[in-house]
Amino acid sequence: MQITKMRENIHQLSVNVEHILFEGLWEMPRGVSIHSYVVKGRETALIDGVCGWDGVPESLFAMLDEMKIELKDIRYLVLNHLEPDHSGWLEPLFKLHRDFTVVCSEKGAALLDAFFDSDVPVRVVKDDDEIDLGDGVKLTFKMIPNVHWPDAMVTYEPESKTLFSCDAFGSFGKLEGSPFDGDYSDDALAAYEGETVRYYSNIIGAFSPFVLKALKKLEPLDIVTVAPAHGMVWSSHPETILEAYRRYANASKEPSGRKIVLLWGSMYGNTERAVKVAESVLKSSGMPYSAYNVMETSWGTILADLWMASGVILAMPTYEYKMFPPMAAVLEEIGKKKAQGKLAYRFGSYGWSGGAQRELDDLMDRLNMNWTFIEPFEFKGRPNESDLERIRRDTESLIRGVDERLTKADNPDE
Repeated sequence: MQITKMRENIHQLSVNVEHILFEGLWEMPRGVSIHSYVVKGRETALIDGVCGWDGVPESLFAMLDEMKIELKDIRYLVLNHLEPDHSGWLEPLFKLHRDFTVVCSEKGAALLDAFFDSDVPVRVVKDDDEIDLGDGVKLTFKMIPNVHWPDAMVTYEPESKTLFSCDAFGSFGKLEGSPFDGDYSDDALAAYEGETVRYYSNIIGAFSPFVLKALKKLEPLDIVTVAPAHGMVWSSHPETILEAYRRYANASKEPSGRKIVLLWGSMYGNTERAVKVAESVLKSSGMPYSAYNVMETSWGTILADLWMASGVILAMPTYEYKMFPPMAAVLEEIGKKKAQGKLAYRFGSYGWSGGAQRELDDLMDRLNMNWTFIEPFEFKGRPNESDLERIRRDTESLIRGVDERLTKADNPDE
């Protein structure tokens, strides 16, 4: 638990959570931080809620006690987003205290009613609505639906120019020490971005068009501090996280980073022999790349690395007339997260019959992935020298294609 004074009247209440799957699905090798914010005027507002993953609110209550804030002192409970990692503590709270007003979006109110048996007062807010806490402290609101739930909104405090953004502009990775970006070196911030990309691609990625709409909507605000419910507080360079989210959202459909991700699976080693050839070409070319065995690597890790890459190699055998099942499962999730617009190459072994390519084509069409493929290549059984030479040439062609697409993206008028 950690209490951080951001300003005289604004405090962050934070806990780190480890060894769980986010949303019951996504691994977090470096954990995640969860934050609440206390904003004081003459009246007190609590923005979002810290709790353990099981909804136990003892951490939050203990931090409020340490700050000498009694539950009866809280006049407004602002819920930017009703996902249980921010609202799971409400049931115990309602049993202890009900004399406050819940502030949320219209869709948030519907979720509150669905999740909790409660009759507490609810104030539904819309764009630019205002709550005056007194002493010059006010809260205003902007709706940012589908970033990443339909109920999502942000809260803005004009005097301090602080944006409380909940899941928007958040990151994985626990924080130990200062939560402020200005207290970290450039190298540390660069390393931290890996956790931000993992968070974005795993949690927010499917909603990238809504992220761009939200960024446009927030442009008129004078934002000095971005205070999300997960991850770092951006008070020295708030534009860093805002522009990062813009890049991540645009990377959903456009060439982004100079990198190729090789995803592979093999049953009896025949496709793996060809993978080693493709990887040797990538290594000698100087093209940045990553290689993942889909049987051994989590979806979240693959998706995070793939998100900012422009090229993809899919190496898999045919399995009973279809794609190798672990590869099919990974690609299904990649497609649903809308990692679109990649340049790709697929090769693999088959035995008595092909069929993997047909299923791959169907998946690409069904999920509107808009990947551009160079001609795929299937070989029967074990690859011979001619097969391996073909894979060398095709991999070199993919590398050239990635560079050409990035050059064109950087110089659209040429």
